[in-house]
Amino acid sequence: MTTNLTPPMWRQHVLRVLFLLILVGLGPDHWVEVFAPGKVPSPISGVTISFYAAFSFLCLLGIRHPLKFIPLLLIQLVYKSAWIIGTYLPAKSAGLLDENYESWFWSMAPGIVIDLFIIPWGYVYREYLKDFFVWKKAAV
Repeated sequence: MTTNLTPPMWRQHVLRVLFLLILVGLGPDHWVEVFAPGKVPSPISGVTISFYAAFSFLCLLGIRHPLKFIPLLLIQLVYKSAWIIGTYLPAKSAGLLDENYESWFWSMAPGIVIDLFIIPWGYVYREYLKDFFVWKKAAV
């Protein structure tokens, strides 16, 4: 008996909606900054703007091919989690939290929760993790 290992279509549509929300949320502001910056950004701001512009463009492709672009959601989950662990929590324990940190926290935390629920973890396991340490000999 064979089973279809692809997530159900409703799940793929949910992924498409998430890619669309990311595209709409990130794309306009960051692409405007790429093509018509108000001022010359600092190098690190330029990297951030460029990253989010590219990320939003790839989310456009994710709308068309949601399963192929799951790694984008994994990147999002990891970088948002890393920001909370490496930036927010140390600032909180040092008593340095201000409105800026709190604002970023409330931008990052919901994204983590949404990614955890929307990413089809069974598919991720089968496609990316199951044979991760299995080395196959290359065909000659």
